[in-house]
Amino acid sequence: MTKVAVIQAAAIPFEPMLSVEKAGQILERVSAAQAQLAVFPEAYLGGYPKGSHFGSVVGTRHNDGRKLYQRYVAGAVSLDGPELALLAQKVSETNVHVVMGIIEKLGRTLYCTAVTLAPNKGIVGIHRKLMPTGLERLIWGFGDGSTMQTVDTPMGRIGNVICWENYMPALRQAMYAQGTEIYCTPTADDRPTWLSSMVHIALEGRVFVLSACQAIKLHEYPDYFQAQFDLDNIGADDYLMRGGSCIISPYGEVLAGPVFDAETELYADIDLAMTQQTNLDFDATGHYSRPDIFNLHVNTSARNAVDFSADAVPQTADTTL
Repeated sequence: MTKVAVIQAAAIPFEPMLSVEKAGQILERVSAAQAQLAVFPEAYLGGYPKGSHFGSVVGTRHNDGRKLYQRYVAGAVSLDGPELALLAQKVSETNVHVVMGIIEKLGRTLYCTAVTLAPNKGIVGIHRKLMPTGLERLIWGFGDGSTMQTVDTPMGRIGNVICWENYMPALRQAMYAQGTEIYCTPTADDRPTWLSSMVHIALEGRVFVLSACQAIKLHEYPDYFQAQFDLDNIGADDYLMRGGSCIISPYGEVLAGPVFDAETELYADIDLAMTQQTNLDFDATGHYSRPDIFNLHVNTSARNAVDFSADAVPQTADTTL
């Protein structure tokens, strides 16, 4: 049996180092509870700007929105930056594997990313969200197939799928085909209906599902962010995200949660033998598939906008007479 944890906590928006420090305190509690894996919410480092439109409507962007975006970029993290270095140190000190949602700065573009960290190894897995939802597409770039790999850990094989990527059947199929046993879903979806999707995925993939969402109130965001809201309709003490985190077994049983309107850590003991037992009558990418009819091709190459390799340099014409 392995004890796992899902973290339903408020980030400190746009202050990633402070969020890492808070995460370190949480990991101390997770370690004391003898859990070996902790899954944090989407965008826990960097912040999820729920309710913001960044001054954008079709055909127009406003300067106030651009300035807000500049502040958002300033609160993002790089994979080799001090925030993740400190988090890696905390992971080693507590001996807890971590899946962490971050807003990643790569070049001059932001990505919604989930990183997996292992004690004494640092970052061992990276997944950039393939399809940002709605207005997220304005502020985040699109990931590619090069960051869809699963990660082997002492607890089992971990796969990360972020928020509404879970509604992409082909992506789920790709994760199942890689032998995912612990299916982690950092999310910002706090609707009661999210639980139904998590139960379905657990049954479909014969996987343990660990879903983590923030429980965060408006007043926990900076004043300049709160200024976008009509405070007559939402109070400073109202939740912008209500949580709803949960842990589901491969039988579709709810092992923990969902919990709403509170910061908490959810725990469950999981037995990976259950993932094999449930394959007796169903394996979505094995004996229950029909490759003679359906076949999924997954492009796992990195897609770069600019290629500086020698093969990409045009050859000059020979002008010798």
